Amino acid sequence: MRIAIDAMGGDYAPDEVVTGAVRAREELGVDIALVGDPDRIAACLAQHSTQRGIDVVAAEGQVDMHEEPLSALRRKPKASINLAMNLVKQGEADAVVSAGHTGAAMAAALLRLGRLSGIERPAIGALLPTVVASRPVLVLDVGANVDCRPRFLEQFALMGAVYSQYVLGVETPRVGLLNIGEEACKGNDLAIQTHQLLQANPQIPFAGNAEGRDVLSGQFDVVVCDGFMGNVLLKFAEGVGQVALQMMKDELPVGLHGKVGVSLLKPNLRRIKQRMDHSEYGGGLLLGVAGVCIISHGSSQAPGIFNAVRLAREAVDNRVLDQVRSQLAGQAQVERDRRTDAAPTGVDTP
Repeated sequence: MRIAIDAMGGDYAPDEVVTGAVRAREELGVDIALVGDPDRIAACLAQHSTQRGIDVVAAEGQVDMHEEPLSALRRKPKASINLAMNLVKQGEADAVVSAGHTGAAMAAALLRLGRLSGIERPAIGALLPTVVASRPVLVLDVGANVDCRPRFLEQFALMGAVYSQYVLGVETPRVGLLNIGEEACKGNDLAIQTHQLLQANPQIPFAGNAEGRDVLSGQFDVVVCDGFMGNVLLKFAEGVGQVALQMMKDELPVGLHGKVGVSLLKPNLRRIKQRMDHSEYGGGLLLGVAGVCIISHGSSQAPGIFNAVRLAREAVDNRVLDQVRSQLAGQAQVERDRRTDAAPTGVDTP
């Protein structure tokens, strides 16, 4: 397997990106294509003893965070994110990882890879920890689509259920709709109409509305929402995790007894930190495009890049694209049945 990485994307590129890529090569056994400035990448690689299985693909510039994605991609056809996507399109890489401009990564994926048939809008799915150990919840969309229609969320639910089942290993994923109440009549028009679609769709294991307090409870395996709410939820959850970790540090006892207690608790504290640290999840999978694309946090350092490559490998190994395509074929039949049911019968009614 070969993973293309946008080496110039992110706050700590290319140093931390290269370090994470080298670790991924050593521990995961995947080949890596680092796309970006060859001189800067070579200088970073020189600091590591292992370079076997790592190629450098020369690019000309990158899309900066302040740039408008589409215009920047057109002005810079040889930008690192463009060339990384091209490697996947041409079959020279199995997946792409980027911690750079999210909008640029999504636009490049749409322009280079295209959408899957039956998907109108791709969605970014992010994993959040829950109270159930080793069972995170997949939230989508977390930023790709600020404004959504009910059928978009229905498609998100379908793709999220496939990802949860085939990558996370949940036999029957429980899909929830983010809302302000459990009742079907609660929420705005988008929530009410989406609830009706999800409840009537035999392909989606819909478990009802998920209130904000339910997202991290472990009651749901997949939670769908529009990208505006999802992005707010994602960043709020990350902030809560950071606050919780800081509060734990502040409240740990000091002095000799404190040091003894902390040493005894160190394994537990380390596991808690791992469960709450967003870098452990690597980023979000862009679902709905015709290729495996992982969008990492802009602040990703080496561990985050490593986990993003791990996430990409799992998506490829578990043939997520093939599974989504299979489900979309069934969804097409659901759509045809809806049109048939909604068609006029030709009989006049008083």
